[in-house]
Amino acid sequence: MSTVTFPVPVVAAGGCSDAPVLRERGQHEVFCGLTGIIWLHRKIQDAFFLVVGSRTCAHLIQSAAGVMIFAEPRFATAIIDERDLAGLADANVELDRVVTQLLARRPEIKLLFLVGSCPSEVIKLDLSRAASRLSAEHSPAVRVLNYSGSGIETTFTQGEDACLTSMVPGLPSQAAEAPLELLVVGTLADVVEDQFMRLFSSMGIERVRFFPPRRASDQAPVGPHTRMLLAQPFLAETARVLQARGAVLLSAPFPLGVEGTSAWLQAAATAFAVPPQRFEAAVSAPTARAKAALARAKVHLAGKSIFFFPDSQLEIPLARFLSRELDMRLTEVGTPYLHRQHMASELALLPAGTFLSEGQHVENQLDRCRAAQPDIVVCGLGLANPLESEGMTTKWAIELVFTPIQGFDQAGDLAELFTRPLVRRMRLAA
Repeated sequence: MSTVTFPVPVVAAGGCSDAPVLRERGQHEVFCGLTGIIWLHRKIQDAFFLVVGSRTCAHLIQSAAGVMIFAEPRFATAIIDERDLAGLADANVELDRVVTQLLARRPEIKLLFLVGSCPSEVIKLDLSRAASRLSAEHSPAVRVLNYSGSGIETTFTQGEDACLTSMVPGLPSQAAEAPLELLVVGTLADVVEDQFMRLFSSMGIERVRFFPPRRASDQAPVGPHTRMLLAQPFLAETARVLQARGAVLLSAPFPLGVEGTSAWLQAAATAFAVPPQRFEAAVSAPTARAKAALARAKVHLAGKSIFFFPDSQLEIPLARFLSRELDMRLTEVGTPYLHRQHMASELALLPAGTFLSEGQHVENQLDRCRAAQPDIVVCGLGLANPLESEGMTTKWAIELVFTPIQGFDQAGDLAELFTRPLVRRMRLAA
């Protein structure tokens, strides 16, 4: 058995820490923040998401979620119709009636989110006040919170950021003499969460919480003894409010691929004074498995060029993974928002000279994409079919959010998400 020495020093190949960024403002096409409900409702098992919006909102959520055959989903839409828009009905009375009916039908609900949308914001429905009123009425059995999932000037992953931000004020304060505790922030698939928990346990870090939790009642105390790792790069506001409560953010790349996952775990190991030998023992076997899986994918991806349209805020960590571990060439890495503090470790690892863009101007980006003629394009659903019709190979950005891709054991699956469209295109051309 070969041995791997850890911690592995992460060396930047020139890096993009101070690279210029093209900032664009113009036409943009993204899913709205309501889409985040699709992964959030699966995670918090006793929560319910009530969208206050139009029939279009309802159709979007149902389409994004697919057909639910075997289980009743934990989301719904309180439809704003013509009477509400015309002011003929008291929207707050109607909302109270819908919530009362919902809770009578679903007594297992412990946490209810009132999710704002473009229509509810247009009619100026104060969901914050409604949530406070309904929470007082139904407590202690049910807590009612609210956040905005409106797609106006936001990208779809910001729905999770807004949701988690709304939950932070309800977290208990940490005791003054509490021991250090690790808080992993960002929605992860249960299987990934379990894998990370086993790794932390093997490293000797036993006091670990995940946010959001699987059950609404499992509220992690937060304070100066909290050490926080971000599992997702789109949680700027959540991180800010947790830091305001005293939590200390650990700087690290995001846990995508072998390098990112190793460095992410190493940040926790350093904060909790884990001996290098114990860290090595915990990660050597999953690292070897992940490297073997990536070697198979590298055959198809090495040397291929890739273009990222701004969509999910995962673009920079994905670009780092694809360029450094699979030898892909980055023609452009676009991201909706560039949070330099959270992306500092990632930017340092990008190849020097990487073209970075922030924000959206779809027409300009399409022109650059067509000029570059990349081997694969990562983009939203609205652009994929037109680009495919022009002969380009595409990968849906939203699939990278819906699919478990974090950690060692998912590294091969993540790489396969990029090999699959290339192999399909090759077979069609044969």
